[in-house]
Amino acid sequence: MKEILFAGLGGQGILTSGLVISQIAVSKDLNATWIPQYGAAMRGGTANCTVKFGNDMVYNPAQEEPDILLAMNNPSFQKFVGMVAPGGTVVIDSGLVTCDTDVRDDITVIGVPSSEMAIEMGHAKGANIIMVGVIAKVSGDITEEDGISGMNEMFRKKGKSKFEELNTKAFKLGYNFKK
Repeated sequence: MKEILFAGLGGQGILTSGLVISQIAVSKDLNATWIPQYGAAMRGGTANCTVKFGNDMVYNPAQEEPDILLAMNNPSFQKFVGMVAPGGTVVIDSGLVTCDTDVRDDITVIGVPSSEMAIEMGHAKGANIIMVGVIAKVSGDITEEDGISGMNEMFRKKGKSKFEELNTKAFKLGYNFKK
């Protein structure tokens, strides 16, 4: 069973990122849960969600000890880094998380300049999709093809397929990111 915690500010696509990963898992016939938590403000307030997926039944969908943490800002990193399982991975937007990230020697921190990459590719709101690609790769459970297929299927069902080409490009950028 994998547990992934996505954290940042409202408007950064945090909840969508978690939803995409959970839908990719479901499209692979895995069991998955997605539990969102957010502050009262739609944009600029806190937002996080927990995704669990695997072959086994998910008996407790709540946050426990994430294998992977996505932190899109300093407060999210500082609040949740202590929860990450020993041997786990923390993925940060290296342009937005500027605090000291060398706080534990039993986890791996991967810095990805996803906001900058999204702007460079002409999809400013695509930083979260770049990070979905990184997380899919880091999880070890999702191939690039399965990730793209599951993500695009989810957006098509929501009637949001107009960004399919850009989202596919963003996912690939993240999946193939080299530190």
